[in-house]
Amino acid sequence: MHIFLLLELWINITKNNRAASLRSMTNINTVLGPLDTNQLGVTLMHEHIMCALPGINRDYPEILGDKYLDIIVTELSNTKKGGTDTIIDATTFDLGRDVYLLTEASRRSGVNIITCTGWYSDPLFLTGIVTIDQFARLFIREIREGINGTNIKAGILKAAANSDGMKPGREVILRAVARAHLQTGAPILLHSSAPEQIGRQQIVVLREEGVNLNRVKIDHCLDTDDQEYLIWLLEQGCFVGMDPFPGVSGNPEKRIRMIKDLIDCGWKHRLLLSQDRIIVLAHTHIPFEVKLEVDRKNPYGLLYIKEVVIPKLKEMGIEEKVIKMLCIDNPRDFLTGI
Repeated sequence: MHIFLLLELWINITKNNRAASLRSMTNINTVLGPLDTNQLGVTLMHEHIMCALPGINRDYPEILGDKYLDIIVTELSNTKKGGTDTIIDATTFDLGRDVYLLTEASRRSGVNIITCTGWYSDPLFLTGIVTIDQFARLFIREIREGINGTNIKAGILKAAANSDGMKPGREVILRAVARAHLQTGAPILLHSSAPEQIGRQQIVVLREEGVNLNRVKIDHCLDTDDQEYLIWLLEQGCFVGMDPFPGVSGNPEKRIRMIKDLIDCGWKHRLLLSQDRIIVLAHTHIPFEVKLEVDRKNPYGLLYIKEVVIPKLKEMGIEEKVIKMLCIDNPRDFLTGI
């Protein structure tokens, strides 16, 4: 009996050492270059530094005003002082991703920024012109070679589906993202509509493409109170994005309670926190009135999780080591695939 216990202990130690060894050798692309994932620190997993019509700050900078970069740097600097080290910026090309701005913001604030490749909107007008594999090659290039002729590389892939589900154009992008993932190993972030359980449709496509769901994060899961659906996603192997905060509608405390309930159900190792905050907005996809309402409810900006969510979780009895898991360990494990 003792021999079997010793053998089991040796196997567990070997597994833990192997995982630690793999982590120590794993880098992820940030806008300032590769970063050892052990240096990620506290990580926000889905934010938007600027959502804008592509090129607006280059062609019509007066629309944004001459202080927009200072506004961004100030909020990021305050976030860094508040203990956040890394942010995943989930702004794709069609949402106005600007890697030059992200690089300057990262350099000036000290926050690590991981930018994404992929596509948010439904590119139906391009289907039949651009194939799945052509899209995949674009995304692979931005991960391996760089974005817009620079050496600034994406670190994560993104696809999206809204309440109307997996329409043909969105399926093209999701399959392209899946194929780019299989070629590069970059993790996948999915914008998804939780009330309509769109994650179920997205998972079908990813499985058909051969994606290991351990490398997939399905976001905006706090837009539903259907715990059964969220547990189903977790059972498939996905990570789930515990966002948005404070949310456009509903009670933020109810969202925090969902995190507590999922922890109590044994899923603390699969939950990822973020606010889905937009610092600067100049895009037709998101009504400005919505941003104003969210900002009214959230005086803390990117520090809402630190100032509101984590203290509430602690009041609910969540231990410090679990908080560390949510903020540091889970992001690292998701990004490294361990």
